[in-house]
Amino acid sequence: MPEKHSPPPQMQAETRLGPRPLPLHLAIAAMTLLTSRGALPLLRKGSLDWRPELAETAERLRQSAAALDEKQVERALDAAAAKRWGAFLDGVLRYRRHPYRRALPAARLAWQDGTTRLLAYAPKRRRTGRPVLVVPSLINRAYILDLTEQRSFMRDLAARGFRPYLVDWGQPGDAERGFTLTDYITGRLDAALEAVLDDAGAKPALVGYCMGGTMSVALTQCRQADLSGLALLAAPWDFLADPTPMTAALPGILPSLNAAIGTLGELPTDMIQALFLGLDAHLGYRKFRAFAALDPASEKAHAFVALEDWLNDGVALAGPVARECMEGWYIRNDPALGAWRVAGEAVDPAAIRLPALAMVPAGDRIVPPASSLALAAALPNATTLRPAQGHIGMMAGGAAAKQVWGPLADWLKNLD
Repeated sequence: MPEKHSPPPQMQAETRLGPRPLPLHLAIAAMTLLTSRGALPLLRKGSLDWRPELAETAERLRQSAAALDEKQVERALDAAAAKRWGAFLDGVLRYRRHPYRRALPAARLAWQDGTTRLLAYAPKRRRTGRPVLVVPSLINRAYILDLTEQRSFMRDLAARGFRPYLVDWGQPGDAERGFTLTDYITGRLDAALEAVLDDAGAKPALVGYCMGGTMSVALTQCRQADLSGLALLAAPWDFLADPTPMTAALPGILPSLNAAIGTLGELPTDMIQALFLGLDAHLGYRKFRAFAALDPASEKAHAFVALEDWLNDGVALAGPVARECMEGWYIRNDPALGAWRVAGEAVDPAAIRLPALAMVPAGDRIVPPASSLALAAALPNATTLRPAQGHIGMMAGGAAAKQVWGPLADWLKNLD
């Protein structure tokens, strides 16, 4: 029988811990419904501040409310709020108690140093096919690229005849908690490349996803002779090209985040989750209400739980890396300004002469397309593709194989 992955520690419990951070999700949902009740008098007076595109609809709503008995409207609003609150809680509980658990045949362990592992997805006996080294972000589990049997980018690459390897950063241990980006890139990532060269016996293409793409630019610059190409998937570069709400809020909350790092030596998972929740504070409220209406045995429900488990199985960020990213990337915009240095050398995409592919998903709300397009423009030999996907959907969505994995595989096959 094939070896199975053990569920991550938090998934071994009968009831899940997510959505994380749970108190924040509950508070946002509750405040959303409570403020609706408080806004009713302002609606009647016409003094609510609506977005311009909603002004006409808001006026019709105001007129409808004015034509009805005030108490009747209040009772109807209270009933609707109670129904939505119940649906949200039901969705959360259904998720926490869902029987789905991730179980896939284990990939081969090709190399390990500390908490960083290199997983090989092609059979060890396969000696043909281009090696592909895939680098995910440091702040999420690597298995977003190997989520389920139906939605596994890594297994899809192997099925197409490639020899794919995945860097699994793992949770920072005692050693990694003191790492900088230089330690990860010129230490662990450089060693992982050496392991691929030794294991595969050929130059791999380097594929970096999200933050892993930004890190891959730095590795490629100093290891071009050992690589056949560079593919970047939603890789951020110009952090002020189209600032997100999280970017705008970061300077004000940075002292609190730094205080947590100073005490813990890392930026905890729940703090990272809270930061990203700021991109769309009501997302959890909407999606768990929708999940409550699904058949728990349906494919759609299983896909939801698989992705939600990954989202809630987060990874803390080593303290020095967290500071470097928050202050150097998001606030100072060092990469786009040519001021980001790895091992003392400025990271310059213009110095990369290898063929490159930049896949910039049109619907990305985590890494604004303008940020990734700036990196594509800086690479001398880059091809840019704009799949109609979001940041996570491009690697784990139902249309990912057709819109992202297939075009990427075609590009890899055409490398010299």
